[in-house]
Amino acid sequence: MDNSKHHDIDKDSPSRSILKAISWRLIASGSTFIISFTIFTQTTETAFKEIIGAVSLITAVDIVAKLILYYFHERMWTNIVWGKYWRRQAARRRVKRINKIRKKNNGNS
Repeated sequence: MDNSKHHDIDKDSPSRSILKAISWRLIASGSTFIISFTIFTQTTETAFKEIIGAVSLITAVDIVAKLILYYFHERMWTNIVWGKYWRRQAARRRVKRINKIRKKNNGNS
């Protein structure tokens, strides 16, 4: 695909990428906390307070590490044009096919 056609593409701003990363991290890290807590309580005889401490540490590291990784991943993908215009391209192909069929049918009349 010719990228020169899309020089005026609107991209996500860095602040939008940060907010998307944070909102996703809240969801994903919440699930990490719940899963870790469930596994720890089901598989160990450790005291509740110690489990909460361990699970909180896991979740804190998870939040920071994956927030940073997701932000850079998001910024990388915002610069890739591939796949952003598939609906428009598919519609154009469909219209071309329809016009080709109509032209063929009108020629046979």
